[in-house]
Amino acid sequence: MASTYDQYREEMIGRANVADTPELVAYYQRLQSLGTGALWTVANKIEPWEPASTSVPYLWRYRDLREDVLRSLELVTPEQAGRRVVYLENPGRADVVAAVGWLYSGLQVMGPGECASSHRHSASALRFIMEGSGAFTNVDGHKMTLGANDFVLTPNGTWHEHGVSEDGTVCIWQDGLDIPLMNALDANFYEVHPELQQAISFPVNDSLGMWAGSALRPAGVTWTKPYSPLLKYEWGPTYEALLRYASVSEGSPYDGLLMEYVNPHTGGPVMPTIGASMQMLRAGQHTKAHRHTGSFVYQCAKGRGYSIINGQRFDWQERDIFVVPSWCWHEHVNLSEGEDACLFTFNDLPVMRSLGIYREEAFGENGGHQPILA
Repeated sequence: MASTYDQYREEMIGRANVADTPELVAYYQRLQSLGTGALWTVANKIEPWEPASTSVPYLWRYRDLREDVLRSLELVTPEQAGRRVVYLENPGRADVVAAVGWLYSGLQVMGPGECASSHRHSASALRFIMEGSGAFTNVDGHKMTLGANDFVLTPNGTWHEHGVSEDGTVCIWQDGLDIPLMNALDANFYEVHPELQQAISFPVNDSLGMWAGSALRPAGVTWTKPYSPLLKYEWGPTYEALLRYASVSEGSPYDGLLMEYVNPHTGGPVMPTIGASMQMLRAGQHTKAHRHTGSFVYQCAKGRGYSIINGQRFDWQERDIFVVPSWCWHEHVNLSEGEDACLFTFNDLPVMRSLGIYREEAFGENGGHQPILA
């Protein structure tokens, strides 16, 4: 039997526990004419009992999107489009063009010899390379070459441009940004470089040479910026780190072997508003269900499997992208025969943690699995 508290909570969800009377209706109309209102009529809407995301769990299959992404090569040039991108729109967040929560995602494509104009913006951004060879990014004069499953930062306020070398192939990558968050804060700026392209001011891949030393960092080198000085995180060392981790630990029952990309100077997140991680699921692994505050965009980097999100099953394979909205139950299953599966994710956990609003809980008393709903 439901408790008195549970009954009260159920009655209060989404409405005031006050019956309308002619006097109250007239009162509400009077308040509205003054640009005001009665808090009790909206209290449960603006302060819900628990997070009530308008985002919905959703999956974009790469095989369904790839041809349309490539089609844009024939339809618009980088100069015409600024950025030749097919964005991912969550049905519940179309009003702010978000993939989930306050996070944006899109698939960008460039051909050999192309280079988009250099620009900067308030939004923090990242790229995760999906296919092709010869891709590069230049961030404040630091040029980086990129391969499949490499992860690169283009932090808030930095001049950056992307392109593909003349001897490269068509490249597609996922863009991840906090554009919706910047817009919600009324803090978004966008600026094109006065010379359209910026100079390369440092040796190619210098960020990697200086800061990718794992437990080592360059002596006497200072770094005062709020984002990671390691602008590129390569797939090879990332996967090797996961394998080493797997050799000595069972990992988490909820996330498998989960490793966060970090700022090597501070040990904190790669950027102030966006975090990222890579997780490995052992062959046949089925994680337990849990939920937490924070919005997540996943991309399958290796293998295949499925995730159950709020009772709905989503099957994924390499390069597919799916989202887990804040406070949604979720668990993952690796279906790769005899092999591990890897999931890349970017998220807003740095915001949740810095504001002190991160919360997590397991499904059931000791953790378990959700039923798959019809």
